[in-house]
Amino acid sequence: MMQAPETVFTDHHRVSCDGASDIRGGAALGHPRVWLEIDERGFVECGYCDKRFVLKGGPADTAQAA
Repeated sequence: MMQAPETVFTDHHRVSCDGASDIRGGAALGHPRVWLEIDERGFVECGYCDKRFVLKGGPADTAQAA
């Protein structure tokens, strides 16, 4: 069974991803660091690892609806 990509909630519109934030040993086991900009949808997904960054309080923040 395939595991769903990680979702990270953030207060910032601009985020970075190296695919290794939770990997012991760091970025050498991830991917090149990329900078991503959250747009009007309220989220952005990393093109390398599919990690989703959601703006807290934005339109994609499902936690605010609960």
